[in-house]
Amino acid sequence: MAKKDYYEVLGLSRQASDDEIKKSFKKLAMKYHPDRNPDNPKAEESFKEAKEAYEVLSDSQKRSAYDQFGHAGVDQSVGGGGAQGFGDFGDAFGDIFGDIFGGKQSQRSNVYRGADLRYNMEITLENAAKGTETKIRVPVLSTCKTCSGSGAKKGTEPVTCQTCQGHGQVRMQQGFFSVQQTCNECQGTGKVIKDPCQDCHGAGRVKESKTLAVKIPAGVDEGDRIRLSGEGEAGVNGGPTGDLYVVISLKEHSIFQRDGGNLHCEMPISFSTAALGGEIKIPTLDGTAKIKIAPETQTGAVFRLRGKGIKPVRQSQYGDLHCHVVVETPVKLNESQKKLLEELEVINQKDSDKHSPRSKTWLDKVKDFF
Repeated sequence: MAKKDYYEVLGLSRQASDDEIKKSFKKLAMKYHPDRNPDNPKAEESFKEAKEAYEVLSDSQKRSAYDQFGHAGVDQSVGGGGAQGFGDFGDAFGDIFGDIFGGKQSQRSNVYRGADLRYNMEITLENAAKGTETKIRVPVLSTCKTCSGSGAKKGTEPVTCQTCQGHGQVRMQQGFFSVQQTCNECQGTGKVIKDPCQDCHGAGRVKESKTLAVKIPAGVDEGDRIRLSGEGEAGVNGGPTGDLYVVISLKEHSIFQRDGGNLHCEMPISFSTAALGGEIKIPTLDGTAKIKIAPETQTGAVFRLRGKGIKPVRQSQYGDLHCHVVVETPVKLNESQKKLLEELEVINQKDSDKHSPRSKTWLDKVKDFF
């Protein structure tokens, strides 16, 4: 069967420019690609036909021979997947695969952003509430000052890789598919360092420690992160520096437990204070405060002091301080104390329903249970 005219296949005139040839081929390849037409066997034939036409017309020598002698002038170089003219076809084919499989492919970049770093910082509850400023020492990979990050010895520069001609990748053709791989010679950088820097050994980066000032804002909580922009690892081949994230954790406090903006503490009171009432002092983050204990206060009662908590970073108001009452049983009693308590117990037992209502209620529940 006679082959179609290549210009006709691509829908072009013989005066078409190289750019028009490339655009027409991309359009046809996207239309007839087998992956887009799994149920249409004719689509693959149309795809191969367009590919063959492009391979010839995109190469100036082949196109000239075709214009003069027709198919006879290029019979030895079409359809066999030779290496001649492969560079242009590979570029167009890569663009097409990018369009088909999710966005246009961009040229490989060898510039990379430096890694972000994490620093765990433990602070006291007081510093978390009021804020503070401290200094930390962080090990990082920094740009080598001797070679300014090039990796080459001072006075020299990296040279273009001869294997990939500076592209960082090499292409191989298998049938009508092209396979693109990272260049083994330059590891994808497109450059080869003939004489590496003695300080960084060609890496362009060196390990060092730097001291940084960190400002802790008032109200930070467990797990909060403070970002220090540009204080992470240096980028590769001139890429931007990463960031440093300081992650906050709170030391266990001897008195208070934090819950967001609120503080909780356990407040032991004496047996007599719980029974008769009174006034006691309790600690706060700002000093002390007084609490009036009502007569007959029981264990588990909670007293709230408004505004005596913490103002979280993302809130405008202070939380509260919640004091949880625990009635403390006297210990190490002397004979006089024991005698007084025994006398009190005798008096209480005479009218237990009145003086110990909770005990009576509990005993009634036990009787009902059994």
